[in-house]
Parts: sequence; C-alpha cells; structure tokens
Amino acid sequence: MIDEKTIFSMAQANQDFSQIAHAADQTGKSIIVENDQPKYLVLSAESYSCVLELTEDEIIDIVAKRVLYRYLPAFKALANQE
Repeated sequence: MIDEKTIFSMAQANQDFSQIAHAADQTGKSIIVENDQPKYLVLSAESYSCVLELTEDEIIDIVAKRVLYRYLPAFKALANQE
C-alpha cells in the first residue's frame, strides 16, 4: 500500500527536494507525480541495496520475466500465427 505522505508533486520536488528525501529515508521510498501519474520513484539507499547486490544475470532474469508477463498475450498470439 502506498502511503499518501510519500507522494509529492513535481512542483514540490522542484521547490523542496529535501522533504522528499526525508520521506524516502523514513519509509524507504517517495513517489513524484506529474499530471496525476507516477513519474519518479525516489528510494533510500538502504531499500535499494537489495537491487545493488544482484548479479547481472539476476537482473536480466527479472527484466525478462517482467517483459514476458506484460506481453504474454502478444507472444501467445504470435505463436498461434505459425
């Protein structure tokens, strides 16, 4: 669940980034929105450390799974064309 206290507008980010950084320190992340859509995710170094410890192969595996999940219907449609 996303805490509303960690969501900031782009205008807020431009005016007072330290507030966003402080929120990320407290909760692990802050979200900056633009036009009511999430635009940036600010992570504390502690919460990001798990990603930093991944090997290149592990990162590729994660990205590949995300792409497969997102585009699975398209892949299935292409497979049925042959």
